[in-house]
Amino acid sequence: MRLWPVAFALCCVLLAPLAEAANTVKGVRIWASPDNTRLVLDLSAAPSYKSRRLNNPQRLEIELAGVSSLNLGPVSGSAALVKRVYASRTPSAATAVVIELTQAAADTVFSLPPSPPYGHRLVVDLKPQSASRQTLAPVSAVKPAVPATVAEPKIVTPSHATGRDIVIAIDAGHGGNDPGAVGPNGTYEKRVTYAISQQLMQMINQQPGLKAVMTRTGDYYIHPGKRPDVARQKQADLLISVHADAVKNRKAHGASVWVLSMRRATTEVGRMLEQTEQHSELLGGVAEVIKDSANERYLAQTVLDLSMNHSMVTGFEVAKEVLREMGKVAHLHKKEPQAASLAVLKAPDIPSILIETGFISNYNEERQLKDPGHQRRLAQAIFNAVKSYFSQQPPADSMFAAIKQQGRAVPVASVGSGQTVAVAERTHKVKAGESLSRLARQYGVSMAQLRQHNRLRDDNIKIGQVLRIP
Repeated sequence: MRLWPVAFALCCVLLAPLAEAANTVKGVRIWASPDNTRLVLDLSAAPSYKSRRLNNPQRLEIELAGVSSLNLGPVSGSAALVKRVYASRTPSAATAVVIELTQAAADTVFSLPPSPPYGHRLVVDLKPQSASRQTLAPVSAVKPAVPATVAEPKIVTPSHATGRDIVIAIDAGHGGNDPGAVGPNGTYEKRVTYAISQQLMQMINQQPGLKAVMTRTGDYYIHPGKRPDVARQKQADLLISVHADAVKNRKAHGASVWVLSMRRATTEVGRMLEQTEQHSELLGGVAEVIKDSANERYLAQTVLDLSMNHSMVTGFEVAKEVLREMGKVAHLHKKEPQAASLAVLKAPDIPSILIETGFISNYNEERQLKDPGHQRRLAQAIFNAVKSYFSQQPPADSMFAAIKQQGRAVPVASVGSGQTVAVAERTHKVKAGESLSRLARQYGVSMAQLRQHNRLRDDNIKIGQVLRIP
């Protein structure tokens, strides 16, 4: 009888290492955004970990308790900040994941519980300590349709029509480790929204007087609340956020357009008044006159209220135009603009709309949303709506306003919604300090497109090399 406690204790000692060794690393995913790089370790169980930074070379070592294998599974994605990722043994015989860096970086490490389609994860956010921006990871899974080559259209801008371009910020919803909604056949919302946004950007940039900018130019995550900040930095006249809806009811289908609710807008104005930095951004030149003092808060409130009212009216009118055009190419779930307190619509100083292009949770619409032809038709409808609205209500200092004042029509940028337009091929001679990722950002294309268009075997380019820009 006295041997039983000893045997039980011995079993516990022998089984403890087996219990600790139950976790495995199933793969590593890497995304780069303009400001930071994120690595995600997919794990079979909740992680127990500790991390430390090492020098010569710069690296971050994450020791994982209960992981015995040195196999990290597939490593996908890349970033300029990350030189390589590998597993090694620590002096205590534990398994550690080592992230070797190209420069010193601040790190934040945290775990996430399972959230379909992902299981347990360990997230590593890295921010370079230098001021240099990060290389953007290309969205290799998204391949926008390449238009057939036809004669380049001759776009004639009316004489004496001068003025600035109207800037349209296009926000491709979700990205990176946030896939958005997932269709019944595994289609990720982030890929659909990026493909439609890319086509919309190309259409807008072919239109004289309009200019498109993207809030994200690769497969990386931006917090919804930060996306209007990107649009504000680009001095956008309109923010269009592209999404695909999803609900439990598989029969739900159709597109809808959302605008900012008054309740959310009023709340955000109050918050902005508390932040001196945002006064300057929102008020522009007025900020030099309005000082941040108690005596002048009422004037600041009035200016922001006027800005908010203008933005909400503009957003609502653009939303109606979008619904009218999208109704020609898709079923509408809601035929009137819907109001909601969504984070991406929070900026009262920028007219903003959120477009749900369809229900990715619906079998038929998932298939449509994956189709490049349907993506193009949706993008064309949004483009037509934007052009129609700003032709009638252009900003006073824009080219569109000068054209309207002359009583002329806005020049046509494409040869028709059912055809494609080829832009004259551009070339670029590589200069010192330039990289393939930097050129991809500069010209609004992916690294994969540059490699394919120039038949490059890897990402290495040479000074003096002439690249063809797709």
